[in-house]
Amino acid sequence: MSLTEEKLYRQAYWLSLFTIFYNILEGLISMILGYKDETLTLFGFGADSFIEVISGFGIAMMIIRIKRNPESPVSKFETRALRITGFAFYMLAAGLLFGIITNLIYHHKPENTIWGVVISLISIVVMIWLLMVKKAIGKKLNSAPIIADANCTKICIYMSLTLLASSLIYKITGFSYIDSIGAVGLIYFSINEGKEAFENAKTGKCSCGHDCKTNS
Repeated sequence: MSLTEEKLYRQAYWLSLFTIFYNILEGLISMILGYKDETLTLFGFGADSFIEVISGFGIAMMIIRIKRNPESPVSKFETRALRITGFAFYMLAAGLLFGIITNLIYHHKPENTIWGVVISLISIVVMIWLLMVKKAIGKKLNSAPIIADANCTKICIYMSLTLLASSLIYKITGFSYIDSIGAVGLIYFSINEGKEAFENAKTGKCSCGHDCKTNS
């Protein structure tokens, strides 16, 4: 392995660690503020960030593995991380559905959604940066797994946009049901992500459907 490749793999690994710690921080802040302001979408967004942490550990281990041998089979740790991620996404979807039903029954509305606007905007900027940097490194290494990880960041961007839309609409209009509608959007993405995680654990593929053990 050349010094350039060594440096690129090291950068990819540090980016995976940054993603993990960023999601921990984002998850904590979002869940605390979501609970405080009684905003289901923001609270669910924070819970999703913690699920991304589990996935992030799998990605970090994947980078270490393909750095040593790009043709190596998927490790048990990576497969287990995918299965746990899939289960967690399904649990999140179920929890959000329960929250939506409760909100509708009691005609609940958020206290405030300004933090949803702020957090979603920060998340969009950070995720777009991660998408661009990870994809650039993946292309330089000709690594399908790293490019796949970069492409999966798009889902985080879509979830951030969902949070932004619901938070902003409520802030402007006061439409009480928009928080529940935003949570429905998170349920949609959570179910899709959960399904894909289980399928990838079964087939030995990376998230976003790329083979985890080959470069292309």
